[in-house]
Amino acid sequence: MNQIYRLNTPTTKIHSFPLLRFRASLSVTGDSTMSTNSVRVAAAQMTSITDLAANFTTCSRLVKEAASAGAKLLCFPEAFSFVGTNDGDSVRIAQPLDGPIMDQYCSLARDSSIWLSLGGFQEKGSDPQHLLNTHVIVDDTGKIQTTYRKIHLFDVDVPGGRVYKESSFTESGKDVVAVDSPIGRLGLSVCYDLRFPDIYQLLRFQHGAQILLIPSAFTKLTGEAHWEILLRARAIENQCYVIAAAQAGAHNHKRESYGDTLIIDPWGTIVGRLPDRSSTGIVVADIDLSLVDSVREKMPIAEQRKSFEFWKASSL
Repeated sequence: MNQIYRLNTPTTKIHSFPLLRFRASLSVTGDSTMSTNSVRVAAAQMTSITDLAANFTTCSRLVKEAASAGAKLLCFPEAFSFVGTNDGDSVRIAQPLDGPIMDQYCSLARDSSIWLSLGGFQEKGSDPQHLLNTHVIVDDTGKIQTTYRKIHLFDVDVPGGRVYKESSFTESGKDVVAVDSPIGRLGLSVCYDLRFPDIYQLLRFQHGAQILLIPSAFTKLTGEAHWEILLRARAIENQCYVIAAAQAGAHNHKRESYGDTLIIDPWGTIVGRLPDRSSTGIVVADIDLSLVDSVREKMPIAEQRKSFEFWKASSL
């Protein structure tokens, strides 16, 4: 059995949620007990605002909860440190990775002896008009292990919603990134990447990812329609765990995020979920990489899949 804890903390001084505990069976893949090699991970849900100090205070609280629960890795959502009201706000506060904002979060990881997935940091770009949407992995000594710059930028006219043009203030990344950790091999992405399966197939089949990290700030409309189904699809088709930390609720009068932070196993089963889609808190789950091996052995798609060269040469 896989034991999961869900911890919620207040979104305001008024709301408070109790500790909940439940069990989720992994019997669908034939595993009736957890391996002794299981590792505890956590994913955070929050409502970031324009106040850097307030967001850091929230993140600090969530880190302490995750560390107290025994998590070795805590994943934060996209734009964890800042969500602006206007596009230019994020460019204005953007800093290099060795600046004071990131230094605070590195110190937080070191002080709590926990790995952090910082899922979308406003990194200073190559010119004053642009930033990089950067996913930063910090180890438990406070050292940055790797970074991934978001490749797919959210330039979308949301049906029934507003028009987004992330490329107007964000540079696109170019590199697919995976990194080893005590939790397993992590495949990095950010938010809108979720709609492009190619990047996850590269992470799995070329870079050996076992756990896909998908920090996000999905809009309410797109989240309601596609969030869960796309996340479960990425887990199933790549036979990986998926950890999807989400922004939630109203950030300001212009922007609202869908929420629904999830941890999904390689069979596509949801093994961790916050009970309140709009709350601030963490979800904690024990993940077992022997389950990844088991699923891949029983359904050997890595050996059966056709290469790009096969399809290129086909007469379809």
